[in-house]
Amino acid sequence: MLTIGDMSRASGVKVPTIRYYEQIGLMPDPERNAGNQRRYSGRMLDRLTFIRHARDLGFGTDAIAALLELQDRPQTPCATANRIAQDQLADVRARIARLTRLQAELERMTTACSGTGTAGDCAILASLADHAQCTADH
Repeated sequence: MLTIGDMSRASGVKVPTIRYYEQIGLMPDPERNAGNQRRYSGRMLDRLTFIRHARDLGFGTDAIAALLELQDRPQTPCATANRIAQDQLADVRARIARLTRLQAELERMTTACSGTGTAGDCAILASLADHAQCTADH
């Protein structure tokens, strides 16, 4: 059996986050010893590692809960898991597109400013003051 500190070290998930996952139901309530300390099994460590990996990939807690439910029922078709992953991929692509537009706008602004003039003549400050000059959608 593992302590919450052992779980944290092994998974890279902070102790308060493990407690939070228990509170919201992503992690089951652990067994308790006579001193009321949490005790976790290796299977619970596997579950926590799954959650951490899913979080690293940007999945939200609702999506993770659905994926965990599927994992807990291995005979269930994986179409739902595929849909959840496809939705996450679409979100990531949309964020990348938005960041690419923001990058282009910042490049435009910094290219327009030599950095040698005064604040009154600064192209960056002018762009920020007049949103109509902005070419990015943010």
